[in-house]
Amino acid sequence: MARTPQTGETVLVTTHDLPLAGRLRDGFRHGGYRVELFTSGEDPSRAQDPVLLVMTGGVRTEAGRRQAGLAAGLGLPVFAVRDPGSAAAEMPRDVSQAFRAPADPEEIVLMGTRAIERGRLRRATGIVGETDAMVEVLERIVQIAPVDATVLITGESGTGKELVARGLHALSRRRHRSFIPVNVAALSETLLESELFGHEKGAFTGAIDTRKGLFELANGGTIFLDEIGEMPPQTQTRLLRLLEQQEFHRVGGQKLIQVNVRILAATNQRLEHLVVSGDFRKDLYYRLNILTISLPPLRDRRADIPLLVEAFVREAVERHDRGPFRGLSPDAMEILLRHRWPGNVRELRNLIESMVVLAPGREIRAEDIPEDVRSGERSRALVPVGAGRPGGADGSVQALRPQLEFIFRTMMEMKVDIEDLKREFEAFQTEEERGRVLVIPGAERPDADVGAEPAAPAIPATGSTTPAEAPRPGPATVTYRPGMTLDDLEREVIRAVLDSVDWNRRQAAEMLGIGERTLYRKVKNYGLEEERPGGE
Repeated sequence: MARTPQTGETVLVTTHDLPLAGRLRDGFRHGGYRVELFTSGEDPSRAQDPVLLVMTGGVRTEAGRRQAGLAAGLGLPVFAVRDPGSAAAEMPRDVSQAFRAPADPEEIVLMGTRAIERGRLRRATGIVGETDAMVEVLERIVQIAPVDATVLITGESGTGKELVARGLHALSRRRHRSFIPVNVAALSETLLESELFGHEKGAFTGAIDTRKGLFELANGGTIFLDEIGEMPPQTQTRLLRLLEQQEFHRVGGQKLIQVNVRILAATNQRLEHLVVSGDFRKDLYYRLNILTISLPPLRDRRADIPLLVEAFVREAVERHDRGPFRGLSPDAMEILLRHRWPGNVRELRNLIESMVVLAPGREIRAEDIPEDVRSGERSRALVPVGAGRPGGADGSVQALRPQLEFIFRTMMEMKVDIEDLKREFEAFQTEEERGRVLVIPGAERPDADVGAEPAAPAIPATGSTTPAEAPRPGPATVTYRPGMTLDDLEREVIRAVLDSVDWNRRQAAEMLGIGERTLYRKVKNYGLEEERPGGE
């Protein structure tokens, strides 16, 4: 079934390979896109709202390279089918995805559609990034957005969790309804319940009228609960019922209110640790953690920093009307690439904005960057100790409470980490002792290990006139043990497959994906003929 066409979206397909171009045109049109066929070297900028260029050949020619460069300059993803005899390394740098000839049109259409969706997502949310980690995040958003399941977004503070939530909403079926973000940590317990669920007149002091909550206002749309780990226990209980039944009571009310709302939650904490410490309900954690998107910190995607700087410069220049900005010197960019960015993308955005405001009309040099960024002082972790609160006779208990809470949380996190390490170490020991098992799909040998004696044939019951049904065979397995070479492993795999097909060499060659002559040669080289049961 064709999807709803996106207004003005045009896929450009070159006619170097005309039959392939025709099939690609049909595939993209079925997906709801407008398709224009281009000759090699035509300027992509003349097309109406292009979103993708697919080059069916001629990529290494001067005209093809120029066409790819023009498309990349417009911000279009460029797909190319490699010319026969060319290698992937020979593709122009402007080609974002290369396909080996003969190419599968369905694969190109699928990959092209995903690339277009990622581009639309970037435009809708402002998410910037070309590293593998960010491409994976964007692809996961595209996959998850159409469904209504709850999503838990994790990542350090400042990594862009709200942008991801807005992207999920923008690509969902609810995109024409409300998107309501709520910072759970910014509201007190009483105020949070009233904000989320609403209240009836007289429910508490100051409730002079009935008020709808945010869940009611978001009915049919999406609500984003940021910093969900800070939610008080009582509110957690009410949220769990809402997730399970899609219904709730207003504060002080008796009437059940039904809603249809998608809940997206985000946290910069490890909720499993909060579950262990008793600060977060286990059943709510599992109910929220149906689908997960984890955002990488900026220090793990440093290659995206130049792209982010460029985007933030454009944004700051437009917002503050500061005239032309000549960018950063290589030394200044190197400092930004080395910095650990504890505040992640938010910290980088604020820094770029300050530089645009304070140094308009000239290039930013290394000495213009704040000293704490140049020296790395801002990236040093600080122990979160409390300032102390007055209380009791001398206030000593209250003064120590923040430090004690921090120590307790740290110990609980260490306990969870130690248990995880213990399980991983035990699994590692088991693998070292037993070896690693390689399963050969399609092989009909039920043995649990290479060299094990085959199971004896089943003996029919007394008086039976038909042979007993043999047990259904399973796949053959090969056990890798420390010290085995690749030749040793290949020898065992070949022997296992031959045994599984009763030494039918043609069938074994097909299963192994090699030619019969190659199999004969390897059997001879490894001396496997001598190990054949019963000889020849």
